[in-house]
Amino acid sequence: MKELIREGNVSRVVVRNEKGETLLEIPVTVGVIGALFAPYLAALGAIAALATRCTIAVERRAEPGSG
Repeated sequence: MKELIREGNVSRVVVRNEKGETLLEIPVTVGVIGALFAPYLAALGAIAALATRCTIAVERRAEPGSG
């Protein structure tokens, strides 16, 4: 369980606009918890992001010392 939480905190959900500017960046763990507690709000947010031509990506942060 601890490993899953650590892995979730290493990955992040990033929302960027058409210009590539980051609008929102949160750990995957926070995004999953938010989606569990407010699934309709999460779906509405995803639809709004896509309707405004934003991109939603899940990215892995570089580990310290990984070069």
